[in-house]
Amino acid sequence: MHNKTLSELSRALHQRECSSVELTRYFLERIKTHDTQLNSFITQTPELALAQAKSADERLNDGTAHALTGIPIAHKDIFCTQGVKTSCGSKMLDNFIAPYNATLVEKCEAVGMVMLGKTNMDEFAMGSTTENSGFHVTANPWNTALSPGGSSGGSAASVAAGMCLGSLGSDTGGSIRQPASHCNVVGLKPTYGRVSRYGLVAFASSLDQIGPLTRNVADCALMMNAISGHDPKDSTSVNQEVPDFTKNLDQSLQGKTIGLPREYFETDGIEPDVKRSIDAAIETLKGLGCRFVDVSLPHKLYAVAVYYVIAPSEASSNLARYEGVKYGVRDMEQTELLDMYTSSRSRGLGLEVQRRIIIGTYALSSGYYDAYYKKASQVRTLIIRDFDAAFNSCDLMLSPVSPS
Repeated sequence: MHNKTLSELSRALHQRECSSVELTRYFLERIKTHDTQLNSFITQTPELALAQAKSADERLNDGTAHALTGIPIAHKDIFCTQGVKTSCGSKMLDNFIAPYNATLVEKCEAVGMVMLGKTNMDEFAMGSTTENSGFHVTANPWNTALSPGGSSGGSAASVAAGMCLGSLGSDTGGSIRQPASHCNVVGLKPTYGRVSRYGLVAFASSLDQIGPLTRNVADCALMMNAISGHDPKDSTSVNQEVPDFTKNLDQSLQGKTIGLPREYFETDGIEPDVKRSIDAAIETLKGLGCRFVDVSLPHKLYAVAVYYVIAPSEASSNLARYEGVKYGVRDMEQTELLDMYTSSRSRGLGLEVQRRIIIGTYALSSGYYDAYYKKASQVRTLIIRDFDAAFNSCDLMLSPVSPS
């Protein structure tokens, strides 16, 4: 069953060719068998999953089921899940049991999806290899000597290894798209505000977004239908009608114009294998009737520098709450308050997280805000304008997800 897509097994469930309980037991067994080598999961929730599957089967039997009812999925361990540990891949939150569900989790439960567990990630989503997890390193299912990418590496690896039919991750600077590419699955970072961030543990609030990882585009569209929509609990949530993302899946590409950003291709950094894959994709799309035009993103060369000012600055603010008092593991040996703060954060937070907090705190400090964070925000606006201008001459753009 793990070789079938989410859409195929959804049809099987609705035609009662199998039950959600059977599906759930099958995937729980695959996790038990294969995840000892891959380390995709931080927490497994078999009892909860089977209870949800039983409820899903009742809905399937009485005709009240959604297209995704009974489908086993996994959540990145950065979403609050009531009664289940939410660690964010950090020892700092190893003891944190969320008292409420993220809106995303509520939406998944509302349509009857089944949560198999919570997946591994770089600590507080700060990393691109899943090596910065406070618990274990996740391996790539295609070659366990390689990285699955990050920070949503566990989410991508769990789908690629057939341990779930889809998963949900977060993306701040590539954390859905890059592991999806590394693990040969589909990953989407939706437009900011399309999916509620309420209950997502914040890394960089102006960049964070939630999205699905699946085996194919059709499955991705089904999950987007379920998780999208306005949420009054999230002030950045956009109050717009949610389209049916599956509506145009069979639409012809004939006549579509695809932009090739020259800044992504006129570089020595792309490995030959990646270049060959992109060239092959271009030829395939030409055969489907697409035409290609060169476009330019002149401020692209500043993008990484902008990210490494904005993201650590916002992380410095967002992670200040983890000091061992209200949230996080506390060093009980310290008797002085400031010593307790320092020791708890030093013990609970990994080196990469500490490094980014220090960088962000410096960028936000008195006398440096205008020179760093404000300036980076202004350059981000220039990058946005570059994309707006490029889309005046094309319908979509094609570029490598990662140079290697």
